Amino acid sequence: MEDIAAEIKELKEKIRYHNRRYYVLDDPEISDAEYDRLFRKLLDLEKTHPDLATLDSPTQRVGEKPRETFTQVRHRVPMLSLENSFSDQDVRDFDTRIRKFLKMDSSPDYTVEPKIDGLAVELVYENGVLTVASTRGDGYTGENVTSNIKTILTVPLKLTRPKHGVPIPDLLEVRGEVYMEIEAFKSLNKERSAKNLSVFANPRNAAAGSLRQLDQRVTAKRPLNMFCYGTGLIRNVEFETQYDLMITLQTWGFRINRPHIKICHTVDEVIDYCHFLEESRSRFPYEIDGAVIKVNRLDLQNKLGEKSRSPRWAFAYKFAPSQETTRIIKIDVQVGRTGALTPVAHLEPVEVGGVLVRRATLHNQEEITRKDIREGDTVVVQRAGDVIPEVVKPIKSKRTGKEKPFVMPTHCPVCGTAVEKKDGEVVLRCPNVSCPAQLRGSLKHFVSKGAMDIDGLGDKILAQLIDRGLVKNEADIYFLGFEDLIKLDKIEKKSAENLLSSIEKSKKTTLSRFLYALGIRHVGEHIASLVAKHFGDLELIRKATEDDLVFRKSANGQTNTGIKGIGKEIAASIVSYFENDENNKIVDRLLQAGIIFEPESVPAGRSPISGKSFVLTGTLSSMKRSEARERIQERGGKVSSSVSNRTDYLVVGETPGSKLEKARELGTTILSEADFLKLLEVNNA
Repeated sequence: MEDIAAEIKELKEKIRYHNRRYYVLDDPEISDAEYDRLFRKLLDLEKTHPDLATLDSPTQRVGEKPRETFTQVRHRVPMLSLENSFSDQDVRDFDTRIRKFLKMDSSPDYTVEPKIDGLAVELVYENGVLTVASTRGDGYTGENVTSNIKTILTVPLKLTRPKHGVPIPDLLEVRGEVYMEIEAFKSLNKERSAKNLSVFANPRNAAAGSLRQLDQRVTAKRPLNMFCYGTGLIRNVEFETQYDLMITLQTWGFRINRPHIKICHTVDEVIDYCHFLEESRSRFPYEIDGAVIKVNRLDLQNKLGEKSRSPRWAFAYKFAPSQETTRIIKIDVQVGRTGALTPVAHLEPVEVGGVLVRRATLHNQEEITRKDIREGDTVVVQRAGDVIPEVVKPIKSKRTGKEKPFVMPTHCPVCGTAVEKKDGEVVLRCPNVSCPAQLRGSLKHFVSKGAMDIDGLGDKILAQLIDRGLVKNEADIYFLGFEDLIKLDKIEKKSAENLLSSIEKSKKTTLSRFLYALGIRHVGEHIASLVAKHFGDLELIRKATEDDLVFRKSANGQTNTGIKGIGKEIAASIVSYFENDENNKIVDRLLQAGIIFEPESVPAGRSPISGKSFVLTGTLSSMKRSEARERIQERGGKVSSSVSNRTDYLVVGETPGSKLEKARELGTTILSEADFLKLLEVNNA
């Protein structure tokens, strides 16, 4: 029993320490997932040994007290935290408890919505006017951030009742999440880095640090946003359901995550939608770390009431964490297809976002120096969507003195050539075009799906072809024979025949795919498409000058020259590539091998899509997002990532994101998937 008491005491001290790092200092040392494990372990021990549970335990509280530099605000209705679930079974158990408590045979309706990873706040309105805004703090007392909240443009200062709408109550307490969108977070960190200021670990910390500034002018410069998700006290107005309440809040001027709030009638529907949100999380412009499940009927919420630190009627389904804590075993350097040297951290294996991560990029020497990352450091690692894992920051408090600073090599680790660094760049490069590492990277890019799309020609086969001297450049692939392939390890007759068939099939391509496949620096799929459509002929591109390529707008706007979207850097890269004799020899051999360019798109005059700007949101049932983008571009249209005044069409699939709300605000034409398919058919007519 003494050992258990000691373990509980140690857990309490750890959690209190990390609460302070998280809530007070905005500088956490561990990931959310690691904190959740500590908290759950303490909960389990106290449940098993209730005599060891004390009133000062972190499990009896919601968070940490606010710091003294802000005046304090007492919440009329406590802002309790949500009980977390980590599996489908946890959600089913929650549903079982609800039905048992309410004596119901079947599940009540639930609302499910994304759990925004930000800072919880409460806004108090008296007679429709914002009077007080506060952070959640410890759930009972928060910090007064009224002046700072007022700088957030999506927060209404005065509520307006719509015609025939629900009257605005005398007293209204609205709860919500202040957050920062991912791109805004990156821009903020970039600005801070340029000024030699410390950067934020993630958008949540950036939002918290920005809102809790003593100088509201600092907050006003930060790109903060807010979604409302519920209420505290409401005087003289009543609602039947959570969903009705949310819709009414929107009519009063509050921003809610309406496109993503779903009413689910069964626990299976709840779980399916949680899975959908988790699979879609990388497509949101802001970070979400879970889904919030609430009993929809408010009278049932009242019957269910609250436990000591969380409501019985709400539950959080937590996604696999996008950040975790691990240790750097060693740092080495990889050489890419353009000769760029990239430092890579080899990690003690850790699961991040449902994927086992063993390596993470460190970007470049400047990044390593700025973050002070060393071999042997305990670090926070992050993975979002399909992005390569990266080291966010070291946890310096865990250093032992054995950690070693890392310095980039002066010579290429693969071929030994002295590395170079161009003016204005932070990246070191190997100038040796014959470097084996560059060749591997170039060939891998050349055969990839978006380029020549040679199915079956993977890394292991490419490595063998290079090692045996059978392939020394991209053109050599098209001169491989059956006898060359059958000698490779693990290649049978059928595999060799299939690979030769794939190589032959890839000879029919488009000019834009071919340009992209060549691996010209700064020329991605979009730029390749622009260049191909502008010139329409490879020989014209090979002879093009920088003046032919760089977009220049005339005074009257009628005689623009060059290609819109191409500047000096990209133009110089294209010209430089085709001025290189070795590159031209490879291109000539590719053409000799039988590369044929198929039509890129229909003539612009016959296409209603040509010249139009499209944005895609949600999941399309008939095709992947990449295919939809390709079809639009083939027909002369453009695809952007965000809705603006220049957007002509927003194509909406299942469960659209915030782009739909933005499009409605701007009056952008909204196309359903069926409308979009019809437009494609008109184009083909």
